[in-house]
Amino acid sequence: MSFDINKHYLVPKHTKITDSEKKELLEKYKINSSSLPKIQNKDPALIKMHPKVGDIVKIERKSQTAGTTVYYRIVAED
Repeated sequence: MSFDINKHYLVPKHTKITDSEKKELLEKYKINSSSLPKIQNKDPALIKMHPKVGDIVKIERKSQTAGTTVYYRIVAED
C-alpha cells in the first residue's frame, strides 16, 4: 500500500528554498545556517524533495490566529 504523507491534512507544506533565497534569509535575520533548527534528511515529509545536507526547507503551517506561519529548518544527516 502506497501513501503520500504530504497529502495528509496534518502535514504542513514543505518547500526547499533556492540558494539565493537562502542567502537572503540568512542576511535578513543576521544568522548563519547552523543557527537554524535541524530536520533529518530522512524525514518522511522530505522524501520526494531529495534534499541534501545543508539545504534549507521552508515549512508553512496554517494558523487560526495568524493565517499562515513560516518556519525554516536546515537539513541534517540522520
